[in-house]
Amino acid sequence: MIQLSYSTFGLTNLPFLDAIDAVAKAGYAGVELSFHRDQFNPFNLTDADLDAVKQQLARSGIAAPCVATASHFFTPQRPHEPSLLSLDLAGRKRRIDLVKRGIRVARHLDVNLVTFGSGFRRDEHARHPEVDPCELLADSIHECLREIRDDEDITLLIEPEPGMVIETMEQGLALIEAVGDKRFALHIDICHAYCSETDYIGALGKAAAHARYLHISDAREGYNLKIVADADELHFDMGFASYLVYFPATAAFLLVDRKQPMYFCDDAPTPAQRARIDAHLARAGVSAALRLVAYSSLHAGNSALDDEIFTYLISMPGLSYEVLERAHPIIAFLRGARGPALVDKMVANTLTGIVHFHEIPGEGTLDLAASFKALNDNGFNGFGSVELYHHVESWQAALAASHRHLAAIAQSA
Repeated sequence: MIQLSYSTFGLTNLPFLDAIDAVAKAGYAGVELSFHRDQFNPFNLTDADLDAVKQQLARSGIAAPCVATASHFFTPQRPHEPSLLSLDLAGRKRRIDLVKRGIRVARHLDVNLVTFGSGFRRDEHARHPEVDPCELLADSIHECLREIRDDEDITLLIEPEPGMVIETMEQGLALIEAVGDKRFALHIDICHAYCSETDYIGALGKAAAHARYLHISDAREGYNLKIVADADELHFDMGFASYLVYFPATAAFLLVDRKQPMYFCDDAPTPAQRARIDAHLARAGVSAALRLVAYSSLHAGNSALDDEIFTYLISMPGLSYEVLERAHPIIAFLRGARGPALVDKMVANTLTGIVHFHEIPGEGTLDLAASFKALNDNGFNGFGSVELYHHVESWQAALAASHRHLAAIAQSA
C-alpha cells in the first residue's frame, strides 16, 4: 500500500513549520523532511528547533516518513558535490557528515528512514581510472552506518538517479548486497525509473519488495544528448542519442546530429581539425552539411531555460564543471533561448531519452497507475513522497494538483 507524502524540497519558499502545515492541509498523510541551506539546515538546527518540528508534526496530525539529506545541499552551482565517492577524502567526509546529521535528526524526530544518492563519476575519476568509485562509495556507506545504534530502527536508503554511479535499480540492489547490512535498503524514485529502465513497470515490480520508500513525479520524452570528450574512434549510437563532442585543445564543440551537425568554435577549424570533425561525422553516418557557429555569437546570459539546462548539465558524468558551463550557451542556443528553437524538446541525458525533470503528476507521460499497481502487487508498503523541486514558485498549484491526481490512483491501485 502506498501512502502519499510531499517533500519540503518543493516548498523551500515557506518557513519550515508552515511547509509542514501546508502539506497536512492539502490532505497528505506524510511530509518528507528535506535538508536545505536556508530552510532546514542541519548545521544550524538546535534541539529546540527540532522539538518545534516534532510539535508541529503532532499538531498537524501528519507523519514524517523520511529525512532527505539533499544532494543539492553544499554548493548551489555544483550540486551533489562533494559526494560519497569523491576522490578527496575531505570531500567524502563532508558528505558523510551530512548523512550522519540526517541520522541524528531522524533519531530526534523518531523518523525511521534517511535517504541519499551515490554521486557522479566526475573528471577526477576519469583522470584516475585506477580508483574504483564503487569501493569508495561502499566504504563511505559503512562509515555512515556506524552512526546508527544497535538498538534503534533507522535505515539508510540509496536512491538511484540518472547519470549517477548508482543509476538503475539493479545497480542499487547490487550495492545493497555488497554492503551487506540490514540497515541499508532501496529508495525508488518512479521518475528516475522511467528515465533509466527500458521496462520501468517490470523493474518496479522486481524491486518493490526490496524498497522502503518512494519518490513520485512525472516526466516526458526529450532530446537525448550526450556530451563526450574527443577521442579516437568514438562510438556513436545515433538511434540512442545525439552527441556533443568536446575538443579540449580548442574548447570547441561538435554537435553530431543526423539533421543539423554544427561546430561551435572561436576560430574556424584548421585543415587537421576539419578532417577530424569529418571523420567523426562519417563514423556516425551523418551526411548533412556542417554549420559553423561562432561561440561568441551565443547568448550567455540568463533565460527562462536555465533550470532545464542546469538540471541537464549537472547529470553529465566524466567532465569538469568548466566544460559543462561552457556548454550551457550551446544548449540554450539549440533550445531557443534567443531565436527559434532548433530542438523542440527538453534536453535529456538518460538511458531511455526521458527527461530527468520532475513534472507535476499527471502532466507527463509516465503511467503512474501501472507503476502503483506494480509496486503494490509485488509487496511495497510505505510512503511515496511527491518531489517537485522544479515547481517551488508554483508550490500551491503543484501541492494540490499532485494530491488530487495521486489520491485517485492510490485508492484504485
